[in-house]
Amino acid sequence: MRTRVSRLGLAVVLLAGSGLMLFVAPSSATMPMQKKAKELGFPAENCLYCHAEKLPKKGAVTYNDRGQWLVDQKDSRKAKEVDPAWLKDYPADKK
Repeated sequence: MRTRVSRLGLAVVLLAGSGLMLFVAPSSATMPMQKKAKELGFPAENCLYCHAEKLPKKGAVTYNDRGQWLVDQKDSRKAKEVDPAWLKDYPADKK
C-alpha cells in the first residue's frame, strides 16, 4: 500500500512539473544575441554581461543594470525582442 502511494505521489509530482514547463516563459536572451553583441564590438564574453547569473534558467532570469536597461528599451520601443545594437545607447558605458 505504501509503495503504491509513493509511486502515485511521484507520478503526480512529475506530471505537474512537466505541465509547469509548458507555461514558463522562455529566457529572452539567446546565443545569437550574444554573438551579435560581440560582432558590434561589445565585450559580451558570457551571460554575465547582461544577466546576474552565469547561466540563466528559463523562468528564473535576473538581469544586471545593463540587462534591465535592455528589457526596458524593448518595452519602450514595443519590440518583439532585444536588439544588441541598442547597447550603443546604454548610458552607463559612456561614463
